[in-house]
Amino acid sequence: MRGNTVDQRTARLPVPITWPAAAAGAPGPWAVGSGWAVGTFGELLQGVLPDDRHFLVTLPITTGSKATFHYRDGATGITVDAARKRKSARVAALALEALGHPGGGELVLDSELPEGKGLASSSADLVASVRAVADAFGTAFPTATVESLLREVEPSDGVMHDEIVAFLHREVRLHSRLGHLPRLVVVGYDEGGQVDTVTYNRRPAPVDAETRAEYAALLDRLTGAVAEEDLRTVGGVATRSAELHARQRPRAALAPLLEACAEADGLGVVVAHSGTVLGVLLAGDDPELDRKTSHVQARCARLGGPSTIYHYAPGPSARRDATEGNGDVL
Repeated sequence: MRGNTVDQRTARLPVPITWPAAAAGAPGPWAVGSGWAVGTFGELLQGVLPDDRHFLVTLPITTGSKATFHYRDGATGITVDAARKRKSARVAALALEALGHPGGGELVLDSELPEGKGLASSSADLVASVRAVADAFGTAFPTATVESLLREVEPSDGVMHDEIVAFLHREVRLHSRLGHLPRLVVVGYDEGGQVDTVTYNRRPAPVDAETRAEYAALLDRLTGAVAEEDLRTVGGVATRSAELHARQRPRAALAPLLEACAEADGLGVVVAHSGTVLGVLLAGDDPELDRKTSHVQARCARLGGPSTIYHYAPGPSARRDATEGNGDVL
């Protein structure tokens, strides 16, 4: 099921930009490019390191956002097909400016990610927009450049990276690459409502030295587990991160999902630390996957809400065609 697809009837919002001189070898008066970016199901781990840096570890999923950019060299700015996507228009303008091309155009966004849930919908829109602008000119930005463009707009998850990464989301900078894992399935549950991630990350949330040291140890443990493809340890770290975060922000569904995970012999519980979703991690090659998925879904139903199945995105090959059939509400 496609989540939160942009309403094409929404009024367009112009974002004027002053452009530099046209670069040599610029294309014709118009061009079209597309970009895709995956979301992340919350975070495998999120916290504060002993040096006071806030970090998160992504769990890329195959559900994401697509952007299409229609370049016009005679345009005076960029229009976007939904007023609430003004930040995407802004980052597209920055990308066009970075490429040294005049003009503007139209940005169309088509997202499968519901907003305010902790699935990196905003970050995926921004990354997809930057990629679409570059694609219109037959090029692509390095991930470090994508980071720098997003840094001008808002804090961001690390979804510009295809692998699992530790990311300094407030600084919009890569901390470290962890790598890839075998296939994973997340049985997700939504507690309802929305969380504004930018506002949430601005609130003071003191973390004592002992807990910071534990976060650093958990990051080391998770880094080793991903390298060794140790899914049990990955799930254990995710569960501990959820428990630590619940000290600051209690989650009503956490205890029931921990019970469901234990009953199904799942890998662990993963949460969106600044969102509304939680989920039980299951190994994609588990011979009892169907039974375990059904059990967790039944427990979710008892909580009074739907469950949604998400799939871990193992790399760039999963970007577009692998999303079909994922993110289904059951």
